[in-house]
Amino acid sequence: MSSSNCIGICTMRPCCRILMGYGSRSSSVFGSAQPKLNDLVTHNLLKLQSRRQKRSCNSHIVGYIRVIDPNRRVFSVSDLNWGQTRVCKTTSRVGNSGSSRRGILVIPNVASDIRNHSTSVETQVNGKTSFESIYIQGGLNVKPLVIDRIETDHGDVVREEESRVEVNGSNVNVNIGNSKGLNDTKNERELSDIEKEAWSLLRDSVVSYCGNPVGTLAATDPADKTPLNYDQVFIRDFVPSALAFLLNGEADIVKNFLLHTLQLQSWEKTVDCHSPGQGLMPASFKVKTVPLDGMNGAFEEVLDPDFGESAIGRVAPVDSGLWWIILLRAYGKITGDYALQERVDFQTGIRLVLNLCLKNGFDMFPTLLVTDGSCMIDRRMGIHGHPLEIQALFYSALRCSREMLIVNDGTKDLVAAINNRLSALSFHMREYYWVDMKKINEIYRYKTEEYSTDAVNKFNIYPDQIPSWLVDWIPEEGGYLIGNLQPAHMDFRFFTLGNLWSIVSSLGTHKQNEGILNLIEAKWDDFVAQMPLKICYPALEYEEWRIITGGDPKNTPWSYHNGGSWPTLLWQFTLACIKMGRTELAQKAVDLAEKRLSADQWPEYYDTKSGRFIGKQSRLFQTWTIAGYLTSKMLLENPEKASLLLWEEDYELLETCVCALTKTSRKKCSRLAAKSQIAV
Repeated sequence: MSSSNCIGICTMRPCCRILMGYGSRSSSVFGSAQPKLNDLVTHNLLKLQSRRQKRSCNSHIVGYIRVIDPNRRVFSVSDLNWGQTRVCKTTSRVGNSGSSRRGILVIPNVASDIRNHSTSVETQVNGKTSFESIYIQGGLNVKPLVIDRIETDHGDVVREEESRVEVNGSNVNVNIGNSKGLNDTKNERELSDIEKEAWSLLRDSVVSYCGNPVGTLAATDPADKTPLNYDQVFIRDFVPSALAFLLNGEADIVKNFLLHTLQLQSWEKTVDCHSPGQGLMPASFKVKTVPLDGMNGAFEEVLDPDFGESAIGRVAPVDSGLWWIILLRAYGKITGDYALQERVDFQTGIRLVLNLCLKNGFDMFPTLLVTDGSCMIDRRMGIHGHPLEIQALFYSALRCSREMLIVNDGTKDLVAAINNRLSALSFHMREYYWVDMKKINEIYRYKTEEYSTDAVNKFNIYPDQIPSWLVDWIPEEGGYLIGNLQPAHMDFRFFTLGNLWSIVSSLGTHKQNEGILNLIEAKWDDFVAQMPLKICYPALEYEEWRIITGGDPKNTPWSYHNGGSWPTLLWQFTLACIKMGRTELAQKAVDLAEKRLSADQWPEYYDTKSGRFIGKQSRLFQTWTIAGYLTSKMLLENPEKASLLLWEEDYELLETCVCALTKTSRKKCSRLAAKSQIAV
C-alpha cells in the first residue's frame, strides 16, 4: 500500500480555525480519516504546548497532505483538529533594522491517500502571508524545508531566499513570493461622488479572518440594534461584491472567500439528529473571536458557518453551492488564474456539489426538486417544487462545472452525467416553462385527463389555472419563463432573477431571451417604475397571500419577497442586457437607481407597487445593493468584461437525447422542437 507525506507547520500567530456547532466528522474535506501524528510531530506538539504560556495566543502544529497518486503530493496548511487550510507565521526580530524573519518548518509524516495535483506553488507577497500552498511532486524522500522571507515592518520584501527541496535525490526549485499581484489592472478613471461613496461603503463591509479579507457583511447599518444574521458573510450576497472587486483588479478577497467556503463544505451539518447530503455549502458564516481556556488574554478567531440549522424556517441553502461554482468560474475567467479551480481540493468540492444535485431520486423531471425558501426567496412564498431561480442557477453551475472539471477516469462518468442533464434540462425548460400569448392560448384550450405518451397536456394543467391578471397583461410581443411547474400546477408569476439568469446562461433560446427583455421593456412601469427591479410580479394579495405565505407579516403585498423592488438585481439585469445588445435598458435602470440609492442610504429593498417607499423592514447600507450598483456601472463602461461572465448557446446540447425512447415502441422525444426555436 502506498503512503504519502504529512507536513506540519508551527505557528505563533493567533490561531484561526473553523467552529462547528454540532461537531465535525473525523474526516477531512474528502471524507477520509485524518492522519495520526508520528513520534516526531507529537514531540513537537509537546514542545509547543510548553511555550503557550509565554505567548498571547495558542500555537499549533498544523497541516497535512492527502493524495491519491503516490507520485504526486499536495501540501496544504491546515489545523489538525479542524481540517481548515490556512497559513500562520512564526515571527522573530532580526537585529535592530526593524525587519522580521519568518520561518516555516516542514516536517515529513505519513497521511492517507486523497489529494492529487501537479507541482505548483501559490503565494502572495503583500505584508501578510496568505493561504500558501506548495505542491511537491515526488516520493517520500522529502527533507525538511525552511522558507525564509525577510520583510520590513511595512511588509515590503527586502530579500528573498530561494529554497530547494530534495525529492527522490533531485533538487526542485521552490520560488516563494514570485506571484504577481492582480491589482495592476485597477480602474484608474475618475469616479463620481456616488461611486466613491459606494466603494468606501463596500470596503467598510469587508470581513477579515487571520488578517486576510474573506468576504463582506450582508449589511452595515449602524442604527441596526438587532442585526440577526445580517452581520454574517452570505455566499449569494457576496457574489456581486466579488464581481465588483474582480472587475476592479482586486482578486485576493475573492480567492480567500472561495478557499474558506470550500473548507466549510466538508463538515457535518445536523438538525435534530439528521444530516443532509455531503457537499452542501453553508448559507453564511461569521468570524468570531473567542477566548482560549486557561490563558489570560489569549484568543483565537473561528469561522462559525450556518448550513440552515439557525436559519428562519431551517431551510437548506440549495443555491449556495451553485453560486459558489459560478463564482469560481468567474474568478478564473477574469483573473486568468485557472490554477485555483484545477487544484484537487476545488475539483473535489465541485464534484461534491454536483453529486448532491445529480443524485437519483423519485422525481421524473430533470429539474431540481427543492423546498420553499431554498434560494434568494428564503421565506415561504409558494416556490417549493421546481422554482425557476434554482433551475437557472443549476443549469449555469452545470455549464461551469463542465468547463472546469479535469476529465480523467475518475470524472468521465460525472462529465457524461452533466452533459445528459444539461440536454434534458434545457429542453424541459424551453418547452414547458416558456409562455407567451400563443402558448397561453394553447393552455386555455388544453384537454385534461390525457393518458398517453402522445399527450399534449403532459402535466395535466387545468385551463382555469390561468390567472385573470395574465390574460390582459401579457403583450403580443414578448414572453417569459414561468416561476414553477409541477403536475397539475403552473405558477404564472414572473420571477426576475430566474428569467435574467436564463438569459445570461443561455438556458432560454435566443428568441426567448429577446422576448423576456421585450416584456420587461413593455411592462417597465410594472417591473421598474421608481426603483429597479421587482423580485417577482405580481404580488400575492388577500386570501391568496394568507394561504400561500401563511400570513407572513414581512411578505405583505408589494413588500420584501412578495413583489418588493430589489436594487441588487441591477447587475444581473445589466449582464442580460449587454448580452442581448440592449445596453440602453440597463443604462436607463442604473440612472434611475442612481438618483435615489445614496440619498436613501442604500436600502435592501423598496416597498409599494411602484417601489416608492423604502422597505418597512429594509436594512440600510445593504452590501449587495451597493455592490450590485458598482458592478453594473463597471460592466456598462467595459461591456467586453461581461463576455467573461456569459454563456453562449451550446448547439451540441440540442443534438443529445438520452431518453432512449427510440429503443421502444414509443415515439422519439421532440428534442428538435427546441432547436427549431433558435434564431440564427
